[in-house]
Amino acid sequence: MNKGTTELVNLLILLGMGAIVPLGLALVGEPGLARVRRLWPLAAVPGALSLWLPRGGLAAGSAVPYALGTLAVATHAPLRLARVRSLAAREVAVLTALATPAVAAVALVAERAGYPLFGFEPHILALTVPHFHFAGFTAALVAGLVCRASAPGSAAARAAALSVPAGTLLVLTGYFLGAWVQFGGAVVLTAGMWLVGLITWRDLRTRTTDPATAQLLAVSSAVLAVTMALALWWALGQASGLPHPSLTWMAATHGVGNALGFALCSLLAWRRLTLEAPVIAAEAAG
Repeated sequence: MNKGTTELVNLLILLGMGAIVPLGLALVGEPGLARVRRLWPLAAVPGALSLWLPRGGLAAGSAVPYALGTLAVATHAPLRLARVRSLAAREVAVLTALATPAVAAVALVAERAGYPLFGFEPHILALTVPHFHFAGFTAALVAGLVCRASAPGSAAARAAALSVPAGTLLVLTGYFLGAWVQFGGAVVLTAGMWLVGLITWRDLRTRTTDPATAQLLAVSSAVLAVTMALALWWALGQASGLPHPSLTWMAATHGVGNALGFALCSLLAWRRLTLEAPVIAAEAAG
């Protein structure tokens, strides 16, 4: 990656660390996460600092507190599973959301150290970090929230809540098994996210009486239609050798769109929904 792309990716990671994760954790409704959110700056600030330090021991050391913070989040996945004793689609999505920031943090520590984790060069690890903040954490969480707020028995909502975690896992597996597996993961993830966008646009957007919330939901749905098509194009090109966008172009379009248009708008909308409608809030909190 060139310098400009690296700086853009770092800004997206900064957004994920400082805003997206704490906003999302507030929507999970899991006992104990409130304390993690209060202490989150102790993890996010040094993690953010590590992005602007030269690769090496100091940068890796600064990223370690962030890794510990994400580990604290991940420990709530088995705790939640033990508490709710359910592997319903919406719960699978939320459990995935709780686990994925730790994947991003491990990649961050390795990348900041300049260590080729599992043989992957630092520039690949650098892209893994925002991917598991936005396509991992945020996408899975929003899919779970959409599933919970949808009509009981909604097959589309359940499919979305399962497809997003499955697609994310396939993409991760594709790092080891090859570009065609990654493409398969992109197909599954895109299908899940398009379902999330469709349900949000068709059902949830029309349910709210607040114009600002409706606009945020509309933007997040519309952005998904475009950004996930770009993800499919890029993954197909990587697997087949067909022409496809460069990493610089993908960061500026797919990356920025998913971070601002989908992740931030979605979480702000869900925050407003929980304040606006107690019924939706109760459903979303689980």
